[in-house]
Amino acid sequence: MERTEVKVESYRFIVHGRVQGVFYRKFVAQKLRALGIQGYVRNLPDGTVEVVARLSEDQLDAVLQTLKEGSPMSEVEDITVEVLDEDDLLYDGFEIRYE
Repeated sequence: MERTEVKVESYRFIVHGRVQGVFYRKFVAQKLRALGIQGYVRNLPDGTVEVVARLSEDQLDAVLQTLKEGSPMSEVEDITVEVLDEDDLLYDGFEIRYE
């Protein structure tokens, strides 16, 4: 049986809406850890939330679904997605950043 190599890339998601102060980061971190995804989530000064994650293309739909669902009190209005050039970023698990 031939083994196909799974391509893993770094993605950056910017989540717009009511996503700060509603346990959104905690929700995302728990869900993405359960999926075995590495990266981080953090609040940005403009009220959005940034998620940077290393994942394979077949995990992308699950991640987007998680980001759209959000925590019970959040309201996601839009998500922008970009593939990062830094393809060799390494993370130790999935963390919430507080900077």
